[in-house]
Formats: sequence, structure tokens, C-alpha cells
Amino acid sequence: MLRLALLLALAPLSLGAETAANPAVVPVSKLENDSYDWFKRHEEARALAPKLKPDIVLIGDSITHFWGGLPQGKDRGAKSWADLFGDRKVLNLGFGWDRIQNALWRLDNGEMDGTDPRLVVVNIGTNNLANTKNCRTTTPEETAAGVALLLERVKARAPHAKVVVMAVFPRGATAASPDRARVAALNTAFRPVAEKAGATWLDIGPKFLAPDGSIPKSLMGDALHPTDAGYAIWAEALKPHLPK
Repeated sequence: MLRLALLLALAPLSLGAETAANPAVVPVSKLENDSYDWFKRHEEARALAPKLKPDIVLIGDSITHFWGGLPQGKDRGAKSWADLFGDRKVLNLGFGWDRIQNALWRLDNGEMDGTDPRLVVVNIGTNNLANTKNCRTTTPEETAAGVALLLERVKARAPHAKVVVMAVFPRGATAASPDRARVAALNTAFRPVAEKAGATWLDIGPKFLAPDGSIPKSLMGDALHPTDAGYAIWAEALKPHLPK
């Protein structure tokens, strides 16, 4: 705790005014309340990582969190998870409501320590579109700067891993939803960052859409979080990237 307090106290001193003005690049712990204990999940993940010695690590928000695996989560995609990963050792570092800055904090505080995965999948950024009393919306460029820092941390902790960066999944029930353009802007900013970092860019957004551009409830009941059928689409896209 003393080490953590020291890190938090010193962090702002190392940031220039321009950097500090961008929330997406300033590591921070829990920002929003959700249906689970954020700090408990963090401690579980931190303790599990060196014991599990995962071959695969997933980093993300609720979309990743709800899929399945360990630490125990919502398991909304249990079948597609089992079909894809089988008995592989997979660490699920998805946290509901997390923004990129939360993932930065989590990696800085041990969630991948003691691991040497061969694949890391990053799927985060959609919550940076939110504007709440705890944090403002960050622009696509600001959010991409956070992704760049996150990929630096991933590379430092998993130097032997292939890194796959997912394009942010579509959200909003119809093609006319304002969120569609906002997500598109995020992905336009994210892709060059991922490619510059040597990561594989994987955009499966169109696979979640009906011909009229709407998101079928069978794939995302709330036009944001996948159902098991939606997770099966993600699973199929990841199959070619699994370690041999």
C-alpha cells in the first residue's frame, strides 16, 4: 500500500500540463460503480496471474469481462468461450465500466506480473466515449494516446506475445445512432497506433450488423454487449491468432 501511495503521489509530477489534461493517459483506479467489486476483481486477477501462467491474456472492459474465464465473471458467453479456448490457460482482464486509463492503472499495479503469454488481445475504448461526473469524454486522439501507452505496457510485460488489438465494437441499435460515428472515429484513430506498435489490427464490427446497419438483438441484446451468439463471432475471428 505504501508503494502504491507513493506511485500515485509522484505520478502527477512526471506529467506535463498537456499530458495531464488528457484523462486517457493518466492511470487511475475505479471510476464508476458497476454490478461487481472492482478492487476485489483486481486483487483476484493480480494473485491469479503468476499462478495460472496464462498462455493468453485478454484486456478490456465489460465486453471482455462478461465473456467468461478467470477471474470468475458474468460468463455470458460460456459456450463460445469453451469452444474457442478449450483447456487453454486464459486470464480475463476485462473489467466492467473500465476506460483505458483504468487498464493502465491495473497493469501498473500487477495484473500481468509474473506472466509470459503468447497472445494478448486488447479490446477497450468504448467507455472513453462516456461523459460522467467522474470523467469526461476523451477525444479519439486523446483515447488513441492512451491506447499507445497501454500497448507499450503490454509489450514490456509480454515481450514474446503476439498482440491483437480489436477495433471497438459497434454500439447503438441503428445505423443512425450517434454512437456509430463516434466509434468509427475512435477506430480511425486507433488503427495507426496499433500498427505502429507492431500489433495486429482486427476489425469485426461489420459482422455484428444486419444488412440495414442495425444490430440484431440476437447478437447484442442491448446494442452494446454481445450475447453468446455475438461472442461466437469474436471467437471465430480469434481462432487464427491462437498460439499453436
